[in-house]
Amino acid sequence: MSATIITTEDLREFKMELLDGIKQLLKDQDGKANKKWLKSNEVRELLGISPGTLQNLRINGTLRYTKMGGILYYEYNEIMEVLEKNKIYNRL
Repeated sequence: MSATIITTEDLREFKMELLDGIKQLLKDQDGKANKKWLKSNEVRELLGISPGTLQNLRINGTLRYTKMGGILYYEYNEIMEVLEKNKIYNRL
């Protein structure tokens, strides 16, 4: 079994690669929160709901949307407002 010598420069390079990887993960994860408009599939993923549930939220007026070229768009801030407005507090 041979020994490998790791220098301070090797560790510094590893640290920079690791930090870049973490930054990219955080950027990818936070991407939806930075978008103003979300498509239907993004809203379903964000809320963890089915296409039928999203359709019901549109039909009953819970979620407003904009339609352009056959694609439905939902405003991220309005989705967050609906979630806040419908928050339920349990009384003990």
